[in-house]
Amino acid sequence: MRSSLRGWGGVTAMAFVCVLVAILALCLPKSAVTPDSTRTAGSTATTSTGTATTGSAAEECDDPEKQTLSPSSADGPVIQKIKNRKGEKRKLVVGVDQNSYRWGYRNPNSGETAELEGFDIDLVHRIAEDILGDAKAVQFKAIPTDQRIPAIQAGRVDMVVRTMTINCARIEDVAFSAPYFKTGQQVLAPKSSPVTGYDDTLAGKRVCTAAGSTAYSTLEADKRSGDLPATTDISTTVPNQLDCLVRLQLGEVDAVVTDGALAASQAAQDPTVQLKGDAFTAEYYGVAMKKDADDLVRRVNQILVDYRKDTANGWQASYRKWLSATLGKDAKKSEPPAPEYLRTG
Repeated sequence: MRSSLRGWGGVTAMAFVCVLVAILALCLPKSAVTPDSTRTAGSTATTSTGTATTGSAAEECDDPEKQTLSPSSADGPVIQKIKNRKGEKRKLVVGVDQNSYRWGYRNPNSGETAELEGFDIDLVHRIAEDILGDAKAVQFKAIPTDQRIPAIQAGRVDMVVRTMTINCARIEDVAFSAPYFKTGQQVLAPKSSPVTGYDDTLAGKRVCTAAGSTAYSTLEADKRSGDLPATTDISTTVPNQLDCLVRLQLGEVDAVVTDGALAASQAAQDPTVQLKGDAFTAEYYGVAMKKDADDLVRRVNQILVDYRKDTANGWQASYRKWLSATLGKDAKKSEPPAPEYLRTG
């Protein structure tokens, strides 16, 4: 099945998989699944509620990846509420992706259950093990890119672990852990394309991004400022990144802009496309939680400290297993910097 996804001839198969993923989301036997919200501080961010200019406090935001709380292993009210869930409900409820290859995806070759696998999923299991004493005590909820923040704010999930970039706009709405991964925006296009990167070769080209993503808000801001050619068409947005790859395969767009880490995984799914040019932003993924979930934020930050120290079964091991094939054996460029905890309350 996986081999059938490769190449332009695999469009029908890829479309079928996208439909199948949606069906699986409604009828999973083990993990209940239900279906977010940019380069620098002070940019304009697009969320599920529309376009919000990052003003006032966000314009003064420096180093958003450092705006988190110091680590602690203590149980607070939020963690106690999770632990007090009874029976089958005693699980950590986490928003994830289920169609980002090697990050959070359903492996069709893993048997009847087609359980979620990937780098983000490993981290979720580690968090669940620490808080609930059981790595499998997780209820996964598939969250589209543009629904990550609303899902947290509405309390539908305890946290989102879904390649979610920490930025100034988002820290106005949710709380983030310290970074657990470093990446940057890149261009994905067919190998035969004249597009060479995030440059003038995008003039007159149709570019696909996920709605509510860092990629879209960056393109939108750059188009306004003139850093992106005025003739570049950025009107094509989709709920999930994999949909952009399908649009590219169908010839409905000429290029995709997304995090380089995700783009590399998409290129692994289709050898007729490739990354074009270098990353043109520096971004950090974090675990997103409710603004007032201070004890949970501190606990996750402590887990991340321990996760990075654990060379046998932690961050490095997960990188080797899932990402080394697409991002290279040397993980240094993907390692987040030493965490700083500048948020005091």
